[in-house]
Amino acid sequence: MKKQSELKNEVVATYAFLEDMYDDVYFPNHLVDQCKDILVELCFEIERTHPKDLDALYVLTHAATDKFNNLQDAFYEADSEIETGARECIALNFAFIAASYGFEDADMEELIGTRDW
Repeated sequence: MKKQSELKNEVVATYAFLEDMYDDVYFPNHLVDQCKDILVELCFEIERTHPKDLDALYVLTHAATDKFNNLQDAFYEADSEIETGARECIALNFAFIAASYGFEDADMEELIGTRDW
């Protein structure tokens, strides 16, 4: 797994992903770490593929969102869940990533359009 600090985009390389989730004991850090890894992987994928338009970006963000979907059971097993506060935090992080890579016009709801949380 590549490290966040290895990202080419310096703003993203130093960003504190999911800070609100880390600050809330309701969300186990080991699961938030997995969520952060998904976001960092998304950044590497954006840097690798250089999506040309929003549709291409949404393909990447939907794949990352699907990985969040797969973590729901782990959150439940840890007496937690991806609930309203987490949804907002995650969505804002997706929007930050999109804007940081030049997609300021990305629709936050569409970025996570495949979510089931």
